Amino acid sequence: MIDFDIPGFGQRSLLHLVLDYNGTLAIDGRVQPGVFSRLSRIKHLLTIHILTADTYGTVRSTFGQTDYVVHILPAGDERQAKADYVQSLGPMSCACFGNGNNDAAMLKDAALSMAILQPEGVAMAALSAAHILVPGIEAGLDLLLHPQRLKATLRY
Repeated sequence: MIDFDIPGFGQRSLLHLVLDYNGTLAIDGRVQPGVFSRLSRIKHLLTIHILTADTYGTVRSTFGQTDYVVHILPAGDERQAKADYVQSLGPMSCACFGNGNNDAAMLKDAALSMAILQPEGVAMAALSAAHILVPGIEAGLDLLLHPQRLKATLRY
């Protein structure tokens, strides 16, 4: 669990980290450097969920042997499927990371949400739905590992 209390933003008790895969954790189906070491520390604090349409077909070979929850979304309305998944966990217990149009609803509902700027870019819908924009997945994961840093950005 990660707990923090930020003036004006409120108190949060996070239990889950919900991550989009392509464009957020991975670029062209490959996980970014530094991600595995950070996730291995976060997994002791939060249950890690990876949501993806698996465009490149790499998520199972990358995360199939881990204790992370990997959920491959059925083709169709991925935006709603991601939002429904977060709702099933309890959105006020979730930190959500994403970059695409199909991440916007889960970002909007989450207790803490980050739009992740990678070379693929960030959809305006995701940017406007997120609490924070960060310059890469490593920076976002570092904020969870050092939650006191969130105060400077999120306090009113």
